[in-house]
Amino acid sequence: MTLLDEAGNVLDRWSRRIGLRTLTVNTDKDEWGECFAHEINGVKIFAMGADYIPEDNIFSRITPERTRRLLEDAAAANHNCVRVWGGGYYPDDWFFDICDELGLIVWQDFMFACASYELDDDFERSISAEIRDNVRRIRHHACLGLWCGNNEMETQTLDGAWQPSIKQKCDYIKIFEYIIPKILEEEDPVTFYWPSSPSSGGNYDNPWDENRGDTHYWDVWHGGKPFTDYRNYHFRYMSEFGFQSFPCLKTVKTFTAPGDRNIFSRVMEMHQRNAAANGKIMTYLSATYLYLSDFEMLLYASQLLQADAIRYGIEHFRRNRGRCMGTVVWQLNDIWPVASWAGIDYYGRWKALHYAQKRAFAPVMISCEEVGELSERPFCVAQPAPIEKSARLHVANETMERADGTVRWSLRKSDGEVILEGAQEVRVEPLSGLWLEKMDFSSYDELEVYISYSFEKENETVSENTTLFTAPKHFRFHDPQLSWRREGNSLIVSAAAYAKNVEIAGVDGDVKLSDNFFDMNPGKKRVEIVSGDASAFTLKSVYQIR
Repeated sequence: MTLLDEAGNVLDRWSRRIGLRTLTVNTDKDEWGECFAHEINGVKIFAMGADYIPEDNIFSRITPERTRRLLEDAAAANHNCVRVWGGGYYPDDWFFDICDELGLIVWQDFMFACASYELDDDFERSISAEIRDNVRRIRHHACLGLWCGNNEMETQTLDGAWQPSIKQKCDYIKIFEYIIPKILEEEDPVTFYWPSSPSSGGNYDNPWDENRGDTHYWDVWHGGKPFTDYRNYHFRYMSEFGFQSFPCLKTVKTFTAPGDRNIFSRVMEMHQRNAAANGKIMTYLSATYLYLSDFEMLLYASQLLQADAIRYGIEHFRRNRGRCMGTVVWQLNDIWPVASWAGIDYYGRWKALHYAQKRAFAPVMISCEEVGELSERPFCVAQPAPIEKSARLHVANETMERADGTVRWSLRKSDGEVILEGAQEVRVEPLSGLWLEKMDFSSYDELEVYISYSFEKENETVSENTTLFTAPKHFRFHDPQLSWRREGNSLIVSAAAYAKNVEIAGVDGDVKLSDNFFDMNPGKKRVEIVSGDASAFTLKSVYQIR
């Protein structure tokens, strides 16, 4: 855009990259309460993404190239949105340019989080200038999905822990329900505004309501609840939920000496954001895996735990599409090398969680809602009694086209031998999901059998996975005798028996793979090397946790 005077002389030029679309949040009333869904050009989509925090504790080290790698990694794992957390900073212009290019919807918090603010004239002038400046800077971007007033401040004023003064409560309402909306009305009236995250719409009106608004759910992790607890809820939009793990050994080596490599060493505990969280990881590990005496295997098992915890949530909420319309995982990235909730560590290495998100966020995804020991008999010392062991498969379709294909399943022995199997042709309508009939396997020994399942289209496997009916620590795994060979840019992984959570690690370099930390039946699996320079690899699976 160019401004000319009467003589045709250029007075000013304005150049921006823009996108033509309508993008808002649908909050219409429905049979469950009120919807909360991103709506693009009139189409409601299911949000699949993660929370973004600063990429480094020294901001000068954040570069366009580094940000692009991170956001491309998010898109590669099928993310369609990213929430910029209010406890960080307003990202640089290139962040939004890249999100425009990649099609990542940005949930943009204003930079207020986890605190109580008191207004006076100076503070009001300061925050008004901050908000106005950033709105003007960001508002033209096609990726901008909504403005959000703050992170967790509405709920904190009500939860009893912070005990804000009456003035602070009143000032909260003034800042986030009067000052900011008034500025947005002037500067960006078309973008949706939400007063807080989580919230049911503001005014201290039950921000924890399961049937309205967005939710931060932390009973799995902070509350110590089992992974199956997600299935007790049908939140409208999960804007924050997470689970911790340690980074891989290569990353741990960057901040430890050999004598520090014990998770309760001072150095390891100093590289831990959440007080007592290393012990929390161990508590969850004790419920899931056999005792770990090897440090590297403990790091590996912690990542499997994290991936499984989040997978449980994502799959459950995608199976309830329509009622729930978003799963945004805490968190995408790390600010330094540390044990954390991130799916990608400080050095850009994908943890098991990020690979799990790639599978769980796949546009067409098959999952299994199993019933077994985890829900029916979580402690094996309970009085012996028959329990239900069943599986119900579901295909989620987050595309604009009907997904026609074949669902295949097999009930298998622990060595991979097929006991029962079946196949069914299915049609899954666009932007919907399809449940298959529940299958009862109660007559089989949960310690000896598992179910594998896949969705295939035109003879290609689109999505696949396996499910146990007991905790991995109790399942009677056979040695899968894993091996690999290279064919050009592919690795061919072979297994002689069922192998759970196969990790491929480069010995002499880092690699990014098309899949990793995956389950496989006996046979071969081809995995593409996306990037990296390793020429030798190690393989491990849950069988080696012993």
